[in-house]
Amino acid sequence: MRARCAHLVTKDSDFFALQPPMDPWLYDTAEDLDQTLIERLRRFPRKPDMLVYGARSVAALAMRASMGIYHRLQVTGRENLPREGSFVLVANHASHLDTLAILSAMPLKKLHRIFPAAAKDFFFVSVPRLAIASIVVNALPFDRKANIRQSLSLCQGLLENPGNVLLLFRERTRTTSGEMNEFKPGIGLLLAGAPWPVVPCYVDGAYRAWPKGKRFPRPYRVRLAIGPPRDYSHLKRG
Repeated sequence: MRARCAHLVTKDSDFFALQPPMDPWLYDTAEDLDQTLIERLRRFPRKPDMLVYGARSVAALAMRASMGIYHRLQVTGRENLPREGSFVLVANHASHLDTLAILSAMPLKKLHRIFPAAAKDFFFVSVPRLAIASIVVNALPFDRKANIRQSLSLCQGLLENPGNVLLLFRERTRTTSGEMNEFKPGIGLLLAGAPWPVVPCYVDGAYRAWPKGKRFPRPYRVRLAIGPPRDYSHLKRG
């Protein structure tokens, strides 16, 4: 018995001796480990954070319940949402509810892959707004007053990662009258000649429910219409 055990040990030793040496195992800590939560939230692209993901998931469920009960959200055209790849949602902008309505209509599995473009000079200045923009909405900081091309480059990099969804407001700011504002240049620079489908959206009732300047929303019905995807890959970039 002892001879047999010795034979097995010798055989195993010969096996391991023939194996190539393993590379040394290196442990790298996260790049933002030494940063505060606020500093991490200001960063974009943000690193995955399980605490943030958990808070966003809870907020998403509360948001959907609120939009469904308080604003009786009605959505048509969900079947027009692409099932694979990156795409762009383009919508009118009458209220903060526009973003909440569109996010509530998206599949929950896309929760951490949807990035609404939000005004950097408004949402990423104070800590409370930063928390809402980064944790709840998962917003992309968009500089609408300067460095627009840099912001568009950030959008492009986001879309080049398959499966991401970018939400853009073509007016770039909320209307103060309820009427649709003039479309701002810039989106065409991003989408002309690009391979990503563009899904048009129209939010109705959001201005009446929560117009600009009002502190709290009112319980009016909000409707969201999602149109068929459009392709602008054949257009030349300006």
